[in-house]
Amino acid sequence: MDKKKSIGLRFIISGIFLIVMFTVAITFGAADTTLRDVFRAAFTGDRSATSLVLIEIRFPREVAAVVVGASLAVSGAIMQGMTRNPLADPGLLGLTAGANAALAAAFAFIPGINYMGIIIACFIGAAVGAGLVFGIASLKRGGFSPIRVVLAGAAVSAFLFAISEGIALTFRLSQNVAQWTAGGLIGTTWTQLELLIPIAAGGIIAAILFSKQLTILSLSEEVAVGLGSKTGQVKAVFFVLTVLLAGSAVALAGNIAFAGLLVPHIVRAIVGTDYRFILPMCVLIGGAFMLFADTFGRLINAPFETPVAAIVAMLGLPFFLYVVRKGVSMSA
Repeated sequence: MDKKKSIGLRFIISGIFLIVMFTVAITFGAADTTLRDVFRAAFTGDRSATSLVLIEIRFPREVAAVVVGASLAVSGAIMQGMTRNPLADPGLLGLTAGANAALAAAFAFIPGINYMGIIIACFIGAAVGAGLVFGIASLKRGGFSPIRVVLAGAAVSAFLFAISEGIALTFRLSQNVAQWTAGGLIGTTWTQLELLIPIAAGGIIAAILFSKQLTILSLSEEVAVGLGSKTGQVKAVFFVLTVLLAGSAVALAGNIAFAGLLVPHIVRAIVGTDYRFILPMCVLIGGAFMLFADTFGRLINAPFETPVAAIVAMLGLPFFLYVVRKGVSMSA
């Protein structure tokens, strides 16, 4: 079997896996439902109590899981390729911390802010957080190295989370802010998805269209320049796309660390190092991963829920430590 057929088969298997995970996530939960109930709710226009639970609560929640998982996975892959840093992800590079700080500020200074305002705040905060990290990491002569980016990301993230907590305590918004920083998909509505799906989908499609440039950039700065790539412009495009994707994910689900770190590594083991394959595969594996985490969180202690952020952290932290211990070459 040649390489193209092999890659195509892997995409088909991953697509089937995503569909299976979505079906499992829709079917199982606190409410007792079956595949027949799911089919009836999705295709027959039935408006029984069970169908309404599926249509208004579980369907939007699991669609959000796919959107969040895909957005975080693609943005994580972009960050890893752009910085050539295997530890990069939106959480470690200040995007989610910035979005959370902006969210807290929006709650405090713009009472009654609507969901569109929350989305805009998340995008602005994500851009500021990432901008601070890259700015600090680039202060030393020679540009930023992978380890410097991680250290700057840790410092900036801690600072921005402290700002978020300070605002929450000062303005007595701890409960509102905690609901976002805890990370979760509870209460997702179709209205929220109608606003964010076009943004996330547009960001993912644009990233895939620029995936060849990302592959070149991931080799080295010198190789990219030698091949005629306008690295400054390419980095600017990917920075904007990362902010859009991470901001969309935070606006939907709050702070979910490690998803953007874990999934791209899994995907590289499946399709190799070419970002023309990595980015679309991240959509499938990222969506399936988040569906698994959400379903596991709903079932592990049913009828109570374990936050999906906790499930992702339990899976992601050991993997993070494994990547660090593996000794991916990094120099200060």
